[in-house]
Amino acid sequence: QVQLVESGGGLVQSGGSLRLSCAASRRIFSSYSMGWYRQAPGNQRELVASITSGGITNYADSVKGRFTLSRDNAKNTVYLQMNSLKPEDTAVYYCNLALLGVGYNYWGQGTQVTVSS
Repeated sequence: QVQLVESGGGLVQSGGSLRLSCAASRRIFSSYSMGWYRQAPGNQRELVASITSGGITNYADSVKGRFTLSRDNAKNTVYLQMNSLKPEDTAVYYCNLALLGVGYNYWGQGTQVTVSS
């Protein structure tokens, strides 16, 4: 079992920045993909950015050039740096850890990001 603890959401004006953090409760030894999804009211949950254990990153087109995903293996933590935020980035952001090969999928509790215009 793995717990994911998120932090860093909040309210920011359009054009501002926030950094989200997601810490896993233990080191992951198997192949994995870890990252962030978001869900706005009335919308489906969508991938924002992810990174695999091999270091391959993937970004939604809507955030490319504005968001950067990084990780600290020593802290079992991934960070999502969000710059040039737009009102349409407003959503609940969820950390996700997918253990590839075994099919386990873990979610954080979600953190609200609100961007005012």
